[in-house]
Amino acid sequence: MRHTRLLALLALVPLLSAAPAQAATLAQIKASGVLRLATEGNYPPFNYYKNKTLAGFEVDLGNALAKQLGVKPQWTTVVFESLLLGLDRDRYDLVIASHGITPQRMNAVAFSTPHYCSGGVLVARPGGPRTLADLSGKVVTMGVNTSYLGYVQKLPGIAGVKTFPTTNDQLNAVLSGRADAMVLDRFNAIDASKVLPGKLQLGDIVFPERIGMAMRRGNTELQQAVNKALATVMANGTYAKLSQSYFGQDVRCPAR
Repeated sequence: MRHTRLLALLALVPLLSAAPAQAATLAQIKASGVLRLATEGNYPPFNYYKNKTLAGFEVDLGNALAKQLGVKPQWTTVVFESLLLGLDRDRYDLVIASHGITPQRMNAVAFSTPHYCSGGVLVARPGGPRTLADLSGKVVTMGVNTSYLGYVQKLPGIAGVKTFPTTNDQLNAVLSGRADAMVLDRFNAIDASKVLPGKLQLGDIVFPERIGMAMRRGNTELQQAVNKALATVMANGTYAKLSQSYFGQDVRCPAR
């Protein structure tokens, strides 16, 4: 999922077409001294621009992981829909952009262990749908290519789904009555309700979701190194400090 917190939209950065390239190995990354990271830059509080500086929970976490790997982070921002394609073009090594770990995506990329857990919350105008049962006969608006879209399209009884490219557009559709509800990441739903006090109602979590970092399939050494670095920052207090500063709670996934 992704959203904009009602900020001006970031200019989209198109990917140039190129032939698929070989992913950088862990040894090559360490030899270069640089970990090439990619994110959307338009999804606060996870990744966004603050006074022209890239910031957010996932950006700080990515920087911490690069430090654990002994290399410097080098960030690229790309429109959400093109981020995973960029891995296939070897434009970067690791994507940290709130991608839900889904079977479809796992057919295309490799994922780290989850770096946080979330879920899709129903967002409506006050008095609107709060539960899945309330969606019967209702129109839901969703983002293009978000992991929740496929789930919503399969919900029984809904009147239809309207897709829009940004969360701003989806929120405006709900607020204007062109849609009855949307499904938004729970952290971003809380954030949106603070930006629009009294105008939004948050309902049930309808889709639990585990969020991971993506890299090229087959890049096993990098995947293992990222997982090890993530486990280290989760154990040494770095993760908890970041999580508390952005969310006021620990957002790691519960142990299974």
